[in-house]
Amino acid sequence: MMYFLISFYMLIFSIITNFLMMMFIKFNLKLLINFNFKNMLSMKIEFIMFFDWMNFMFMSTILLISSMVFLYSMNYMKLDKNLNRFMKLILIFIMSMIFMIISPNFISIMLGWDGLGLSSYLLVKFYQNFKSLNSSLITLLMNRIGDIMILMMISLMMYKNSWNFMFINNINQKIMMLILITSMTKSAQIPFSTWLPLAMAAPTPVSSLVHSSTLVTAGVYLLIRFNYLMNEYFMKILMMISLTTMLMSSMNAMLEFDLKKIIALSTLSQLALMMFSISLNLTNLTFFHLITHAMFKSLLFLCSGIMIHNYFNNQDIRFINQLNLNMPSIMIIFNVASFTLSGMPFMSGFYSKDLILEMFMMNLNNKFIYMMFFLSMSLTLMYSIRLIYYISIYNLNLNMNSYFNLNSLMNNSIIVLFMLTMFYGSMFNWMIFNSKNMIFLNMNMKIMIYYFILIFNLMYLYLFINKFIKKSIMKLFMLKFLNQMWFINLIYKKKYNIMMMNNKYIKIMENSWLEYFNIKKMLNFKLLMNMKMIKIKINLMSLFMFTIYLIILNLF
Repeated sequence: MMYFLISFYMLIFSIITNFLMMMFIKFNLKLLINFNFKNMLSMKIEFIMFFDWMNFMFMSTILLISSMVFLYSMNYMKLDKNLNRFMKLILIFIMSMIFMIISPNFISIMLGWDGLGLSSYLLVKFYQNFKSLNSSLITLLMNRIGDIMILMMISLMMYKNSWNFMFINNINQKIMMLILITSMTKSAQIPFSTWLPLAMAAPTPVSSLVHSSTLVTAGVYLLIRFNYLMNEYFMKILMMISLTTMLMSSMNAMLEFDLKKIIALSTLSQLALMMFSISLNLTNLTFFHLITHAMFKSLLFLCSGIMIHNYFNNQDIRFINQLNLNMPSIMIIFNVASFTLSGMPFMSGFYSKDLILEMFMMNLNNKFIYMMFFLSMSLTLMYSIRLIYYISIYNLNLNMNSYFNLNSLMNNSIIVLFMLTMFYGSMFNWMIFNSKNMIFLNMNMKIMIYYFILIFNLMYLYLFINKFIKKSIMKLFMLKFLNQMWFINLIYKKKYNIMMMNNKYIKIMENSWLEYFNIKKMLNFKLLMNMKMIKIKINLMSLFMFTIYLIILNLF
């Protein structure tokens, strides 16, 4: 009952912040609340809360999704003995994210950032096994890099006599580079992409929060706030990194069979798209796509949680089939969310993705960037259709390994998010971008993405259907290259081997040296002494018998 009340209060606060957002948009308001704690020479230690329409809109989305996730978790985790701990960790996670959103001060941003990192570490290792521990450690260490960058920014900002970035018009380029690296670590851009698929070791409600509106979007939100300080050099760096991440994650998703990992890789692809739109200086469009993406991605994860729950914790899409017979409503909602992800016209994802795509085509870029971008966009559509095919059409007749128990709490939370996924994009498109967008493109530019879909279909058929290259070494190498995130995983495997060698060294040299050198050596020494004593006793007995023999001989 307590968690139901928390969910209800979150929903109420979400509605209140939504109304405040509308009011701030209409009257163009901004609110700044300052708490001054201490003056330290020329520096002021203060806590500032900054509110504008963007803050309220983001908070409304987070609270709404969190409310639905709380309802969902009440049934999904009801048999877990650590349910109370799970709910408290989610609550800390949400509060840390909101704390970071309303902070224009580096010190308070650091507190929210650290809270996100710590709570995500504890949530990823919630299932206490070896895989969860490894995933949580990699997640923590990746986020630690961002924490170090923020600490360096705090020290470098002291020459400005303030840690409030909202009041700074120009900034040192070193600080801007640190901000860029910080955002890349949290939003899992190359070379920090590995932790995001590994974070799937967490329970599904956590995945729904982490990959929709909280942890991974923190880096994007930070760059949106700092966008006015970025110069052309940083924009180009961000463009190339985001394009590479988008292409890598989309290719990996085409070869993956783990349901949650495919959705996680689609999150990575969409985050790269947001970073790419920031590099084009489309901050409002980036924020709009961030909000719409949060809705349909949380819906995708909650639907996948029901599928995994009903198929006895099986996550392989080849064995999750015949949903049209077993769970038709969940199948329809999941397919709608997948089409929204791929940008189906007049759904939420269309209003943001189509605008980003057309604004990009109106800019003057080279052919290589055009090719990478359109190939990534076509791959998004391809892996969405592939996922729908395996879930809905592909049939292995494995109904004996499934049971279908649809709980009302889980259903209600999914239906609310489904309705918002359908209408959220159009509603906020009219609200934020109320002016008409005049976009002039020729026919070839408009249908270019279909050319890339056709080319990739031919490549896909060549790679997987052609029997002449079935056992080709090159084919196996390419599959391994694409499936292991372009061999980025190997870097962390090498680090893991070094850590394991260090663990063995500690085990031998620290934990076992007393046993090895004292007990075993003492036992061996005692055994040796016993053997020697036995030999001495035998020799003495022999000498005694020989003496008696000599005495007897002398007598006779």
